[in-house]
Amino acid sequence: MLKKLPWFTPDGGIEYEYRQALSEGLPVEHLKEAFDCVAALKAGSPEKISLAVVLHDLVADIARQNDRSVTPEPDDLEVILSLAPPEPELLASGIDDANRYDRIYGAWLARCIGCLLGQPVEGWTRARIVGLCKDSGNWPIKYYLSSDQPSLIIERYGIVNQLAWAGNKKVNWINNVTCMPEDDDTNYTIIGLKILEKYGTGFNSDDVAECWLENLPMLHLCTAERVAYRNLANGLYPPKSARFRNPFREWIGAQIRADIYGYVSPGQPRQAAALAWRDATISHVRNGIYGEMLVAAMLAAAAVATDTKQVIIAGLSAIPDTSRLARAIRQVIDSFDKGLPLEAVVDQIHSIWRETVEFDWCHTLPNAMVVITSLLYGALDFDKTLGIGLCSGFDTDCNCATIGSICGMMLGASALPDKWIEPIHDTINSGVDGFGQISISELARRTVNLIISK
Repeated sequence: MLKKLPWFTPDGGIEYEYRQALSEGLPVEHLKEAFDCVAALKAGSPEKISLAVVLHDLVADIARQNDRSVTPEPDDLEVILSLAPPEPELLASGIDDANRYDRIYGAWLARCIGCLLGQPVEGWTRARIVGLCKDSGNWPIKYYLSSDQPSLIIERYGIVNQLAWAGNKKVNWINNVTCMPEDDDTNYTIIGLKILEKYGTGFNSDDVAECWLENLPMLHLCTAERVAYRNLANGLYPPKSARFRNPFREWIGAQIRADIYGYVSPGQPRQAAALAWRDATISHVRNGIYGEMLVAAMLAAAAVATDTKQVIIAGLSAIPDTSRLARAIRQVIDSFDKGLPLEAVVDQIHSIWRETVEFDWCHTLPNAMVVITSLLYGALDFDKTLGIGLCSGFDTDCNCATIGSICGMMLGASALPDKWIEPIHDTINSGVDGFGQISISELARRTVNLIISK
């Protein structure tokens, strides 16, 4: 049975460990042939598992031999913040008692909207997504994606309503849903709310781990989170739970868990980032951690800032200026400031990262670049911003959820178009114990009760 659970045994993702180690600057080139040989073995076989363990542990030994305490990409919170630019002064349009619920509700709603928009085409290439949107008359993007299409379009784009490989799981085209379906992108926001309600803002990483084990079924988690869950169940506590035999440690999973920490920290980017750091370190390292800190800080700024460029600068103030993530974001900002056309910037991202390679598709950096591109070029036009996120490819539901959350926080629920809100009927399904099916407005009200004042 365990052979059917991706990422459960140590051979899961071993084909990505070599590239991950290289990207961290570790001298592992001499191991490439061994990695290739092990990756080619049958998944879940005793031989592959035992050899994968050897390779994971060899990389860990190499990392220990190379002093990781002296690095431009630290994991320690104080060192991270010491290498970050100064926190900017935000021009406040601000959350106050009169509008705080509208802003928070807008963020929750728009996170769900963006996630639902991107779900059906998660894993599709950029060209396939754009082709479907154009051929179905949804270009520029103005509404959710539907499988109710002429047979020619269905055949051309391989549209299905059920995924055979996933036990005939329903595909969440808008014509197949009556509320916001369960998704890991929203489960993490909800369990973040539960963490804050149970432990308060003084929670630590062990509290996050405990809450996961008590409230999230393992198979509702993916990649780095599932590996961390396995490690936690085996008695490995944070931060070791993030590092032990985890080839996904810089993937997007932490970045999609950030939102709740920004929601409760309006106008306080570094406070939001510090909360996010406690969450991220149970499953991620380096740029995986920074992705969550970045998004949390941006959302804290989005609660009070007047434009998206301010929000992005606030996000950069929470991560090391020396990191690969910061460099990637500055590249997008520089391109925008120079007046490069949108398509050219998206082309640049695709020239660096290959969307057809799972490591690239799921990595924090290209997806963060898509988020930043969408915010800059979308300029708070809700349809346009979500459309850029969707049609840039990579992890579409994750990116559109994050983009939506930031726009929803800046605009407020009252400014969101009804056409996006009405189909989900203020209702979300959750895989988090104790929530089940719940109104999004209730989640927003409970979030408002947790806001940390300056």
